[in-house]
Amino acid sequence: MPANTDHHQVVIVGAGAAGIATASSLIARDPTLDVALIDPGDVHYYQPGWTMVGAGVFEAPSTARTLASVIPPGVCWIKARVQGFDSAAQQVTLEGGRTLGYQQLVVCPGLKLDWDAIDGLSDTLGRNGVTSNYRFDLAPYTWELVQALKQGRALFTQPPMPIKCAGAPQKALYLSCDHWLRNGQLGDVKASFFNAGAVLFGIPDYVPALMAYIDKYGVDLNYSQRLVAVDGPNRRATFVRTLADGSSETRSEAFDMLHVVPPQVAPDFIRTSPLADAAGWVDVDPHTLRHRRFANIHALGDVASTSNAKTAAAARKQAPVVANNVLVALGRLPTLAQYDGYGSCPLTVERGKIVLAEFTYGGKLAPSFPRWLLDGCKPTRLAWLLKAKVLPPLYWQAMLKGREWLARPQPLFTEAEQ
Repeated sequence: MPANTDHHQVVIVGAGAAGIATASSLIARDPTLDVALIDPGDVHYYQPGWTMVGAGVFEAPSTARTLASVIPPGVCWIKARVQGFDSAAQQVTLEGGRTLGYQQLVVCPGLKLDWDAIDGLSDTLGRNGVTSNYRFDLAPYTWELVQALKQGRALFTQPPMPIKCAGAPQKALYLSCDHWLRNGQLGDVKASFFNAGAVLFGIPDYVPALMAYIDKYGVDLNYSQRLVAVDGPNRRATFVRTLADGSSETRSEAFDMLHVVPPQVAPDFIRTSPLADAAGWVDVDPHTLRHRRFANIHALGDVASTSNAKTAAAARKQAPVVANNVLVALGRLPTLAQYDGYGSCPLTVERGKIVLAEFTYGGKLAPSFPRWLLDGCKPTRLAWLLKAKVLPPLYWQAMLKGREWLARPQPLFTEAEQ
């Protein structure tokens, strides 16, 4: 082995929700493991809280902690950027040429918010009424804009799938409209939602409750409209709509406030690597989360090719499965575990009420609570309390520490057993 190569039993790429949770789940199962975690950052963010920051419910600092404070004891943190992978040599290449050897590799660096894919957007973010709850530094600006807007046009956009937290573009819309409604301004503020997709939400069971709020707030709902350009100084947004015959039409809309959700892709170093599928995501089996071609590589979180919703709730369920299956690969556990595609999206339809969408692969509903206690297809106060009071400490004190409340992995069944 070259002199500049370090080696660890398990190397994890990315110290977001998925990476920290996986590291903690591994150490909880086997404290003797040699685990290294690669991440260049200094701060760990509770990203599901940013919607609440944009609505004035949470303060931004409450969603951030130092990365050093959340890395599990006993895990080696390597503060560096990953440049590439050599699966044959079982090495990760870091910026500067340093290489890191592994027995088992776990890949979970998240995804890339492609702000530059929208012409003019990067130049005007945080100014001219243009904001996004998808960035820590911009979510407070969303709340500033919502409070300041007394009349005019507010546009909210959603890009083509896949994106992280598919409900987040709507959450910003609903919570903003709720504020204007409560303050008697909704008649003077006109809200529009421009969705690049063809439906309001991918799971039909939740659409009636959401449509009731679209109607309540008088939202101008537009499908198949993709944001392609923003002129901040002149406050104009340009959208493209693809027609049935394959042609397209362009429209320009004036705005006083524009909440943008950018297109999202796999990180560059993933898309150009041998780990990627044709779409650029890490190519894994949807149940075991093991790479389809490299048996000692697993992936989870937003970067994985799985069809589940890209949410923190999905990572919470995936991390114990990956931890289990890595230990099986190392010969330390006997039985593979499976991930069922669980994802959760607490849709904040007003301040104090949430439609709690929970589902697995194929759009099958997967409620965590009995219907008499919490009906996820209806807006409830209990779901709001769960989002506002329970989930943040659950994230910091359970998920990131390897405590798998309601997330214990299930054994993998063969087709014959099923």
